[in-house]
Amino acid sequence: MSTTQSERLRGLLEPLVSARDLDLEEVEVTPAGKRRVLRIVVDSDDGVQLDACAELSRAISQTLDDTDVMGQHPYVLEVTSPGADRPLTEPRHYRRAAGRLIKARLAEGGELVARITAVDDEGLDVEVPGVKGRRPTARRLAFDEISKARVEIEFNRKPAEKAAGESDESKEEA
Repeated sequence: MSTTQSERLRGLLEPLVSARDLDLEEVEVTPAGKRRVLRIVVDSDDGVQLDACAELSRAISQTLDDTDVMGQHPYVLEVTSPGADRPLTEPRHYRRAAGRLIKARLAEGGELVARITAVDDEGLDVEVPGVKGRRPTARRLAFDEISKARVEIEFNRKPAEKAAGESDESKEEA
């Protein structure tokens, strides 16, 4: 049974990442001229600090130097956290986006823009903003009802909305 380079890399790197209480989100090898770029994306419920990326990068570099998984061709190693435009594909992604506005493409068709208010193992509760003076409405979405979702970047969110979202998050942590 043959395994791909990405699968071998994931198997090699997963213990290094999880030992630091991080999740290995993505392993990607792409050509870049005469070199390749090995991009490792990690995340956690508390976010990822720059120092954690630097420490992990050194550990990964040492591990890769000790193995032949990257072969003899030169490569550049990047260890990073996911960007704001990363698709939400796992329950933990939705949990980490609690309080944020998302745009979801529904499996049954259509799109929905809503704020995540709660997440559990089966799905999420959202608040759909009211239109033309109407009140927001609550809705429940199971994960299998969502075919694609991303966080919507908000530049003009009102301070009261931020405080309400943050207080809900702090209640969940308590």
